[in-house]
Amino acid sequence: MEYFERHEGGERAILVHLDIRQMQDPDDLGEFELLADSAGVNALALVTGSRQRPDAKYFVGSGKAQEIAELVREHDADIVLFNHSLSPSQERNLEALVQCRVLDRTGLILDIFAQRARTYEGKLQVELAQLNHLSTRLVRGWTHLERQKGGIGLRGPGETQLETDRRLLQVRVTQLKSRIEKVRQTRAQGRARRQKSDVPTISLVGYTNAGKSTLFNRLVDENIYAADKLFATLDPTLRRLDWQGVGRVVLVDTVGFVRHLPHELVESFHATLEETLEADLLLHVIDSASEDMHEQIEAVKDVLSKIDNDVPVLNIYNKIDLTNEPAHIGYASEGQPNRVYVSSRENLGMEQLTLAVQQLLTGTLTTFDLTLPYHAGQFKNTLYELGVIEAESYDDTGHECLTIRLPSERLQQLLGQANLSPLDVLPLAQATLLLPILEPFEQKDNDEKSDTDEVEEILTEDGYLAEEPVVDAKPKSPRFDL
Repeated sequence: MEYFERHEGGERAILVHLDIRQMQDPDDLGEFELLADSAGVNALALVTGSRQRPDAKYFVGSGKAQEIAELVREHDADIVLFNHSLSPSQERNLEALVQCRVLDRTGLILDIFAQRARTYEGKLQVELAQLNHLSTRLVRGWTHLERQKGGIGLRGPGETQLETDRRLLQVRVTQLKSRIEKVRQTRAQGRARRQKSDVPTISLVGYTNAGKSTLFNRLVDENIYAADKLFATLDPTLRRLDWQGVGRVVLVDTVGFVRHLPHELVESFHATLEETLEADLLLHVIDSASEDMHEQIEAVKDVLSKIDNDVPVLNIYNKIDLTNEPAHIGYASEGQPNRVYVSSRENLGMEQLTLAVQQLLTGTLTTFDLTLPYHAGQFKNTLYELGVIEAESYDDTGHECLTIRLPSERLQQLLGQANLSPLDVLPLAQATLLLPILEPFEQKDNDEKSDTDEVEEILTEDGYLAEEPVVDAKPKSPRFDL
């Protein structure tokens, strides 16, 4: 095989997309063009075709490969981008023919991630994914490698430089995995602190360009970078906010998913995706205006299945301003919402989203009328922090009366923390909803206890408890006078 130096890449590109009939889930051409645009590519020409199965040598067949080579010379292109995963040998064969750099879909996604990585963790993960991808593409791609030659006096030491490259690459991979493991441990410590402080975590997941970052900005009232591009947000972002009816939560904006996400990325970004594993709730943001909505939903589910995710999921159908769908909540069963229709850009459906998350994290909402004792100030502050107070007033005795909307289990928990009984603050009809229901055997025990332990209180004229006469346990023997 002829040896050559791999060409440098550039921004002037020829795009190649084939319709492979044998593939059950083909790559989307429109998504490929968005990927190229996100990478900053200047697309000079688009080559399309159809095959029953990929060609072993060029993937596209010899005739189509010659057509690509002519287009490269005609437009003076720097790189050829394929909307498919190419084997290392196919990349080398194509580069030898077209005389410029050839990059497949995986390499293009890795390049976008390399451009967008900003944090220390993100850069480590991207470099690890790139090295794993490069490790299979070292052989016969570089002229500086020594080779064995036939004949007397021409036998060299072999591909020593190639072995050196492999060894250095493996050393670097080991270093990166060690550093990522330290980052993973740091994240685990942060999650442990949040769990110890009883702060729920909500993670935004979804297909890339579905509007996760726009929704994140709407909820936390910030201006995190968001754009109409694939993988506009790469590094995960965490913010604390007070969610009405739930209290303080941690909201996480994660990296977007894509169909046929490279295996290297799933493995390298496992530390980041662990945020979804440890979350209390996932908000799956869906582009409801996309023609490929169902395929995108399946792509997200596929990635989540690869990391063994079993966290409850609430589907957020975003961009209803483009579909004219009204903002509302859909329920799988009574009190269990499973979908919400919103528009994060136009601020539609945010109240419904707040209510659905509140129901999933705390339970079915119930309206209660509270009459607070004078010493329940801390309990009132807690209700204010949760944002569950709908009305407040004072009765004739000066006690504060509140109307709140809260799940009964949550109210029972808050009353216990404040050392208050439901009978202290609620009307009898509502208090009975929070009192424990006794089993038959427990009721029997209580009845027996009340019968045997009942003591009659004898009050004196002064109002104090009088001393009861002492009764001996043994009866006295009868006395006979002789």
